[in-house]
Amino acid sequence: MPERTGYLGLGSNVGDSEGHLRAALQLLPTQGVEILAVSSTYVTEPVGEILDQPDFLNAAVRIRTALEPEGLLDACKAVEAERGRHFDLPRHSPRPLDVDLLLLGDLELQTDRLTLPHPQVRNRRFVLAPLLELDPDLALPDGTVLAEALAEMPEDEQRAERHGPLV
Repeated sequence: MPERTGYLGLGSNVGDSEGHLRAALQLLPTQGVEILAVSSTYVTEPVGEILDQPDFLNAAVRIRTALEPEGLLDACKAVEAERGRHFDLPRHSPRPLDVDLLLLGDLELQTDRLTLPHPQVRNRRFVLAPLLELDPDLALPDGTVLAEALAEMPEDEQRAERHGPLV
């Protein structure tokens, strides 16, 4: 497969969150994932099914890889496991590391394990803010301009405050 550029979302709200995110930057290249750029970190409130948990530290990374989409998903899961993530907990539980495959080139894909682009990419501030820091003109394969998606979000929805550099 030819190399593709893509984007991953990183998140942590258990233990040394900054350390977990930095570790992901070290571990991803061992899985065949080249890191091209890293956003600032953002402190964000939890979203999803379990809201009573600590805030997250989130970031996004631009990557390049020759892995097939499911292979890239496996690489992300391996990095999460290396940092102590347990996969038998309820969805949206607190976790030391979350590595989400957000976009991979202009691929649109839906399998039992993976949907590309990530189905929540356009409506989560903690994803959009760091992604747009890396690429202000980023759009989805269907033409959705992510800066417009962020601008349309109510200001008081999903707090995401820039925290500082990760690297």
